[in-house]
Amino acid sequence: MASPNGSTKVIVIALFANLGIALTKFAGAVFTKSASMMAEAIHSLADCTNQVFLLIGAKKSQKPADEMHPLGYGRESFFWSFLVAILLFSMGGMFAIYEGVHKLSGADQELKMPFVGVGILVLSILLEAGSCWACLKEVNKQNTYGSLWQWFRKSTASDLVVIFMEDLAALLGLVLALIFLCIAIATNNAVWDAYGSITIGALLIVVSVLLANEVKSLLVGEAPSKNYKDEVQKHFTDIAPGMKVLKFIALVTGNNELLVSLKVHPGSKTTSASLIDAINAAEVAIKKQFPEIRWLFVEPDNQE
Repeated sequence: MASPNGSTKVIVIALFANLGIALTKFAGAVFTKSASMMAEAIHSLADCTNQVFLLIGAKKSQKPADEMHPLGYGRESFFWSFLVAILLFSMGGMFAIYEGVHKLSGADQELKMPFVGVGILVLSILLEAGSCWACLKEVNKQNTYGSLWQWFRKSTASDLVVIFMEDLAALLGLVLALIFLCIAIATNNAVWDAYGSITIGALLIVVSVLLANEVKSLLVGEAPSKNYKDEVQKHFTDIAPGMKVLKFIALVTGNNELLVSLKVHPGSKTTSASLIDAINAAEVAIKKQFPEIRWLFVEPDNQE
């Protein structure tokens, strides 16, 4: 499971990096009249808003359980992550495509001071690469799946998944903007700059759809990627030989937070008092080994 402190640190780093990048890009877009630069500036502004959303979600998800929400507010982080995907699609992807199409249809397609734009993009790539590297280090701490794609598909740390995909999309978008701007300079044809904006928009839409699909799964209710059943069974066997897990359900209820519900066969326990003692002892041992299991419900049953 994810480290909340590590994820928050990565979000804050990304927020300050993107704020500086966004201001630089807006200045560059004004001077150069580059559609790709404007698309990237809006993208960075959207990323800043997204990171504020993630911080809000991280804060709200820590609220204690109450009568209205007896299982707590852990899924708040998933909701705010889903908003990020929507904002990335609309404010990032759709605006970039609009800006490119508008540039293609406009009469004034001339680039002004394009090498200023090149310098800004190179600087932005370096800053974004630093943010992406900090995020990747945090990802590698919890990536036990052998590949980034498998981690993306199976991780339940929605805030870290969002930040990683945002940083990756931002880095790729900057590289695309630089490539298309250089082509526009080399050919003296600003149409390539407009094509760059459209390509960046398409990239952001793809990333936002991937993010929305993954976060939707967490909102609906997703099982953790780790198999807890065998370890849970071992605790019951160690405490009371013959006790057997009959039914096991684990559900992600937030970042670094699980609900586990199970039925166990009482085995050799013949009195309610001894059975209750065994279950209580097993619960303590399970929660000690897996502190991410916030909610643990055990029901005895003699039906296989």
